[in-house]
Order: sequence, then structure tokens, then C-alpha cells
Amino acid sequence: MGNKKTYEDIDKGFNASLEEQMKAERMKIQLVTNVSHDLKTPLTSIISYTELLSKEENLTDTAKEYVGILADKSNRLKNIVADLFDLAKSTSGDIQLDLETIDLKKLIEQTVADMEDDIVKSGLQFKLKLPASQVLIKADGKKMYRVFQNLIDNAIKYALEGTRVFIDIDEIDHQALVSIKNTAGYEMDFTSEEIIQRFSRGDLSRTTEGSGL
Repeated sequence: MGNKKTYEDIDKGFNASLEEQMKAERMKIQLVTNVSHDLKTPLTSIISYTELLSKEENLTDTAKEYVGILADKSNRLKNIVADLFDLAKSTSGDIQLDLETIDLKKLIEQTVADMEDDIVKSGLQFKLKLPASQVLIKADGKKMYRVFQNLIDNAIKYALEGTRVFIDIDEIDHQALVSIKNTAGYEMDFTSEEIIQRFSRGDLSRTTEGSGL
């Protein structure tokens, strides 16, 4: 009888702890969602006024440079807010996927082409190994584009200077496997479990921009 009561107490304690954790997680999701919404309105105004300012005549070269920096930083902030909003939706299970048949090979080629300026500036050599024919998959094209954009952007930020970045597509048992590999320009002091957590960063010194989302 005593053991049964002990087990019941342990079970109650476990359930109470689990409920508290779930409540805390829901509160964090709500906080991220609210912050994302609150940031959108002033950020939209900043971007709009920066664009209007860039069209002003008789700006000095210094002023034009400052406006360009404002535009770049505000757009980067816009992407961070979008990441936060997507994180909140995906964590709550509320994310909507527009599934369609897309060519994975074309998507990779388009993403790399769109990021060509950043790739050239980085000085890194991108080596693509893609199939000769189409690689058709069922996915949300816009979200998959964002995934590859983030991964390639990470490679540009964190790869060792002058090294190569490899992007491969392999077809295995009727499934497509995409791998993006690079040599890090810093000591990687983390486990595989830690690095996939939200807000985790491999570069603990924070010498580059990024939120770990």
C-alpha cells in the first residue's frame, strides 16, 4: 500500500511538472508571437521611409552611404522578425504549408544564383554536384527556398576564408538528399544535439550576425 501511494505521488508530481513545462512553453510561444507582431509595424515604417529617403535628390555621398546601411540593416531585421514569426507558428503547429511538386535541382540553382553577389564577396568557391535531370519532390517551394537560403548564408558567414563550399543532391531509394558542407573558420565547441536547438550558435564569440534560429 505504501509503495502504491509513493508511485501515485511520483506520478502526480511528474504530471504537475510536465504541465508547468507545457505552460511555460506556451507562454514563450505567445511572447515570441506578440513581439513579432509588435516589431512589424515600426519596422515597416523604417523600411518605407528609408526607401523614400534613398530617392531624395542632392544627397551627399556620405548620406547615400548611410541610407544604404540603413536599408541593409532594416531588411536584415525584417528577416529576423520573419524567422521569429515562423518559429512561433511552427512550434505551435499552426504553420501552413503550400505543398506542390517542385524541381529541387532548379530550386538549389535559383537560390545560389540569387545569392551570387554575397557568394562573390565572400571569396569562397561554391562547388555544386547536381543530377543532370529534374529532381521532383513534394514541398512548399517558398519555405524550402528560405531553408536553403539560410544554410548557404550560414556557410558564407562561418566558412574558413578561401575554402570551398559543397552543395550536393543525391537520390537514394526514391528520396532526395541535399547536403551543404563547408570548413568552419572557428573551433566548433558544441555537440550535434546542442547546435540544432533554437537560438543556438556554433560561433560562441558572436563575431558575426545571426540569431541561431
